[in-house]
Amino acid sequence: MIRVLVVDDSLFIRTLLRDMLKDDPGIEVVGTAVNGIDALEKIRTLSPDVVTLDIEMPRMSGLEVLGALKDAEQRPKVIVLSTLTSRHADMTHKALQLGADDFMLKPRDIHQVRGVERELVEKIKSLVRVPVFSGISSVSEEDAEVVVLIGSSAGGPHMLDQVLSGLRSDIRAAVIVTQHMPEGFTAPLAERLNRVSPLHVKETENGEVLKNGTAVVSKAGFHSIISAVPGKMGRNHGRIVHSKAPQVHAVRPAVDKTFVSAANVFGPRVVSVLLSGMGHDGGEGTLAVKAAGGVTMVCAEDDCLVYGMARSALSRSCVDRVVPLKGIAREITKALEEVDR
Repeated sequence: MIRVLVVDDSLFIRTLLRDMLKDDPGIEVVGTAVNGIDALEKIRTLSPDVVTLDIEMPRMSGLEVLGALKDAEQRPKVIVLSTLTSRHADMTHKALQLGADDFMLKPRDIHQVRGVERELVEKIKSLVRVPVFSGISSVSEEDAEVVVLIGSSAGGPHMLDQVLSGLRSDIRAAVIVTQHMPEGFTAPLAERLNRVSPLHVKETENGEVLKNGTAVVSKAGFHSIISAVPGKMGRNHGRIVHSKAPQVHAVRPAVDKTFVSAANVFGPRVVSVLLSGMGHDGGEGTLAVKAAGGVTMVCAEDDCLVYGMARSALSRSCVDRVVPLKGIAREITKALEEVDR
């Protein structure tokens, strides 16, 4: 049984989070706290395994709580709850630097509860079972001649934990993750993924060359376009180019933009994966990867909160494999071995 303490100065949010968690047989909400001082006392007396922590609270903020916990011998895992503002994005980044283990966007109203409930439960369970890595890859960072492309939206962040934590540090490929998120939140996402993945994970930078044994998260607010860098024996390498071109499918970054451009550069040396997400982003890109001779896969519907993106690819008859979430890292590894032959 995973013991959880809910910390938020809002009675609505405390009640909402407690109600989200109470029906899961593997989770017990052992208490709630209304501010940081209250939280520290209840952490001491209740010994929770996981704390959900608001950032802005009276008397003592979430950042101050993290500072107080930083040198504790036995500290709980901490999920920071953030709102959709640039200021909160900066504070979320600071929270991760202070030792928070994960973050998620706070539900704004009752209509967002279904998606947030599943994400919160998965994050809590992931924190207990996913190992923490140094984030240092054992592969010398040579320019990548193969790429793994991962696209996701609603319901995707916790799935990325399981996929990236399951990849080997010595893969001879670069990984590009395109996750629909508000501006300011992809850097904290990359920082958190860097803790759970054997790969070195970071947010994309304009002009950077893709390297083996690394993963990049497309920076929110820009399309991540892959441009060619000439390599040896006629094999192109790839470079990230940030583009402020109009939104595609009402999002930027768009999965289609990254998938199509990567297929143009790497041809058959591409492995693409679609996880959970609503809408049609990723369908056209998956078709482009398939047409270029690459390997395409989507996550099984039972493991996805929303199946719009994967269904968009399936409707184009361009998907090689439909894979349960727990098997995706293994299938990526197998596909890379096939590409190398």
